[in-house]
Amino acid sequence: MKVYITADHNGFALKNALRDWLLAEGREVQDVGPQQYDAADDYPDFGIRLAHLVAEDPRHRLGIAICGSGVGMAVVADKVKGVRAGLIHDPAIAQAAKRDDDINVLALGARYLSEKQAKDVVRAWLTATFSGEERHVRRINKIAAYER
Repeated sequence: MKVYITADHNGFALKNALRDWLLAEGREVQDVGPQQYDAADDYPDFGIRLAHLVAEDPRHRLGIAICGSGVGMAVVADKVKGVRAGLIHDPAIAQAAKRDDDINVLALGARYLSEKQAKDVVRAWLTATFSGEERHVRRINKIAAYER
């Protein structure tokens, strides 16, 4: 599973830390920017790019999008057909979001998570698996039907 990661200026340092940690853990990671800190950048520019990359192959791609609160990244990612994004700050909810809703973009709020907390959330999400239970599949299919 390839993991794409992005952030705006508020999440820039956390993005770099998570990227380096995931690479050290042996994950396939692609940093989709920014590559340099820019206090005037805008989260939609990066969140949309990441969401489109995930949507191109949602069975084999996941995304992590970081901004100050995480809200903006979650909102913009969810605008892209085929993306199910969730703003999560708790490992148990990260597991539930993957298990029940099969979210493929994880939004994080850099102002509200320490690096350790963010790693705990990411680890929980990446190690969880979608249950495939009929009720969850049915609900995801309703979302996909609406998108069409």
